[in-house]
Amino acid sequence: MSETRRKLTTIFCADVQDYTRLMGADEEGTLASLKRCREAMGRLIESHGGRVVNTWGDGLIADFPSVVEAVRAAVDTQNELAGFNARRPADGRMLFRIGINLGDVIVEGDDIYGDGVNIAARLQTSAAAGGIVISSTVYDQVRNKVAVGFEFLGPLMVKNVDEGVPSYAVKIGDTRDETPSAERSGSARPQPAPAPAPVMAAAKAETTPAPGGRRLYGVLGVIAAALIGINLLSWQGVFWARFPVLALAVVAALAWNRDQTRFNRRITLLAILALGLAGINLFTWTGQFWAIWPILGIAAVMGLRWSMRR
Repeated sequence: MSETRRKLTTIFCADVQDYTRLMGADEEGTLASLKRCREAMGRLIESHGGRVVNTWGDGLIADFPSVVEAVRAAVDTQNELAGFNARRPADGRMLFRIGINLGDVIVEGDDIYGDGVNIAARLQTSAAAGGIVISSTVYDQVRNKVAVGFEFLGPLMVKNVDEGVPSYAVKIGDTRDETPSAERSGSARPQPAPAPAPVMAAAKAETTPAPGGRRLYGVLGVIAAALIGINLLSWQGVFWARFPVLALAVVAALAWNRDQTRFNRRITLLAILALGLAGINLFTWTGQFWAIWPILGIAAVMGLRWSMRR
């Protein structure tokens, strides 16, 4: 029998807006996108010290020992998924809603239960597509520790909880609208009447620039071309520009890896490092391929990380 106990923890709940519609339009494509987004979310949750407790359908529950890290994980998740969605058609975007609550929960085995979880789930359903809603217990801990804005939404009525739960929308830049779609208590602080959240989120997502640092790539390309040009125009028998050009290529690869969601970032980082070492070896060739040993070591680490993925 699993031991039942209680603990104070930060609960993170997420699900997909309009998941049923997406499945009806393209089951296989939607499942592939959901898997990719879940992998990215799980990686970010783990990197912030959290633990994925359970997944079902399009939903996910995680818990964090740190309130601040839970909110940072949510912000990083929405930023990364915004990049993924910017490359997709408007009617095929997978927009997650996230709710976060700090509360006392019942722990049984690997699962958590109780009002703390119910409140987080209710906050999640009240969030806009691509948005985050937090309870006041979370807000009190993070308001001066996370570089985002907050908008008071008033008390949120939750089943089996007598009093409304004061809640806040997390404002992430200007690319997503966090105004909740659920009805609020009449005692809520007056707020301007919002447009329907899914419509506003979709409209704003249309103007979100594609990730990947296109401007950075352009700048790096111009610098590389200038260095090669200077080297050729001042030619003295040595192609010295190869090393700074290789460094610029590595910087561009690291910038791409920062924004991409298709592959595991840590494994891709190791691959970029291996290619950089191979490039240095080739550019300083003396008849010996010394880079084979560090590359084999990196390959071993990559294999271990791949086999230990969730």
